[in-house]
Amino acid sequence: MSFTEAKWLGVLRPDKKTAVTPSIWGWVPCQVKIGDLGETPTALNRGIAAVKEDAVEMLASYGLAYSLMKFFTGPMSDFKNVGLVFVNSKRDRTKAVLCMVVAGAIAAVFHTLIAYSDLGYYIINKLHHVDESVGSKTRRAFLYLAAFPFMDAMAWTHAGILLKHKYSFLVGCASISDVIAQVVFVAILLHSHLECREPLLIPILSLYMGALVRCTTLCLGYYKNIHDIIPDRSGPELGGDATIRKMLSFWWPLALILATQRISRPIVNLFVSRDLGGSSAATEAVAILTATYPVGHMPYGWLTEIRAVYPAFDKNNPSNKLVSTSNTVTAAHIKKFTFVCMALSLTLCFVMFWTPNVSEKILIDIIGVDFAFAELCVVPLRIFSFFPVPVTVRAHLTGWLMTLKKTFVLAPSSVLRIIVLITSLVVLPYLGVHGATLGVGSLLAGFVGESTMVAIAACYVYRKQKKKMENESATEGEDSAMTDMPPTEEVTDIVEMREENE
Repeated sequence: MSFTEAKWLGVLRPDKKTAVTPSIWGWVPCQVKIGDLGETPTALNRGIAAVKEDAVEMLASYGLAYSLMKFFTGPMSDFKNVGLVFVNSKRDRTKAVLCMVVAGAIAAVFHTLIAYSDLGYYIINKLHHVDESVGSKTRRAFLYLAAFPFMDAMAWTHAGILLKHKYSFLVGCASISDVIAQVVFVAILLHSHLECREPLLIPILSLYMGALVRCTTLCLGYYKNIHDIIPDRSGPELGGDATIRKMLSFWWPLALILATQRISRPIVNLFVSRDLGGSSAATEAVAILTATYPVGHMPYGWLTEIRAVYPAFDKNNPSNKLVSTSNTVTAAHIKKFTFVCMALSLTLCFVMFWTPNVSEKILIDIIGVDFAFAELCVVPLRIFSFFPVPVTVRAHLTGWLMTLKKTFVLAPSSVLRIIVLITSLVVLPYLGVHGATLGVGSLLAGFVGESTMVAIAACYVYRKQKKKMENESATEGEDSAMTDMPPTEEVTDIVEMREENE
């Protein structure tokens, strides 16, 4: 297997998920600092690369297994938003944890089927066109990762509960501790007998140890700071106890959106390569995309977490009545904060990608490419400069819809994103756009399409909410008018008394 093929099967960096800080205006530095630390496979890749024998093959096997795991079970991490919005009592938390236990068991069964059945052979060996050796190692690594989705989901569920109560600093510390634990255990395990017996276990065990540290930190933080102050059951002022059905109805559109985001980049790589006929130019284009994805994502990736601001701070959210805070945050504050974040991200993009030689220097220093290759990445990186606008619109409106628990209207946006993405990948080559520019431009078109659909959905919900409020106001006006009138019996008595006096 060639090094280029290994890069094709390299680890897909998952979307980073972090938290809001106790003060809304202190949220940005927390995101910039922690946004790219939560889940990074860099140290794990180095753990495999340090193995001299079959290092590239091992890296490809682990990368493919890890990316498949994140694609199929990564949406479970969006249960953080369930904890953020729905968990108001100990009973609600028990239901959320139960959902994650069942989901983790299903994920473990799925991992086992992929490892031992013909389905796994088709998905890994045939669909990805890898040889028998890489396919065997990939299925074995996939089996070893069977318990990770459950640990990850448990951690994110408790992270959402901590975010509701403004313990975002603890969530950030847990993410950093995860990365530190991974780096430490990679260094330790590289000096063990695993390097000779089963090198795949070096990154996998390190991944588990990092997840264990993060999950333990978050669970202990919950029990120390929150468990004793929330009620056993939610009162009527909070809408009563949340049902599992409501939780799943709230979660699945967000999970669908995340799954769509995860599959977009593999689709782009596939179409870009096929457009260039699998030639050396196709290999170069995929390499450019691989280099520009993480760099282009840096200035705007953290904007996705703006969606956590509305549920955590908006006082119109009944669940926030449980949380005491000295600073009142209004919808106007949230809108101003969102605009400032978008302006900051746009500024970073234009400074990094439009200032001469800055983007080239970033690529040379961080990715380790030569100057000639870095020059080829300039145009795709400049296209990334326009991503903050649709990403901010999508995140802000998604947060508002999460507060209203109306996430079901978001489902069509993920479908439209894929449709627009594939349409752009098919149409743009006829307009003379090829290579990495085709890939990044199509991604931007998909983002714009998705954000447009989210905006339409938000307008639809807003109109329904406004109409509902007008009807309620009219009903209250009629009730007050009826209350102001004296009862019929009292009017009759007054008339009779007047007649007797006359």
